[in-house]
Amino acid sequence: MDQITYADFSKIDFRVGQIIEAIKVPESEKLIRMRVDFGEIGVKTVYSGIYKWYTPEDLVNKKTVFVVNMVPKKIMGEESEAMIFGADDEEEGLMSILLLEKEMKNGVKVF
Repeated sequence: MDQITYADFSKIDFRVGQIIEAIKVPESEKLIRMRVDFGEIGVKTVYSGIYKWYTPEDLVNKKTVFVVNMVPKKIMGEESEAMIFGADDEEEGLMSILLLEKEMKNGVKVF
């Protein structure tokens, strides 16, 4: 595994986001399109291949961590503007988004 410096890590902008809308992308077997509220940063569109583990209904109103300073990526003709943060146990076939233990404001910086 490649090691990174603190300077490398500090470039990543992790923020709390609240999923305000989630829909299964009809043209895909694994994609969910989410609209995520990041408070002062605004609302961003996020695509994630997590349909195997989550339904859209599971996600609406959940708060989790996202990387918000990724270069946007075109997915299904639309820009995905952030990346959801989760744990993936490929050996067991499990994936879990990381939910917050306490109520936090949308957009709070995570370190």
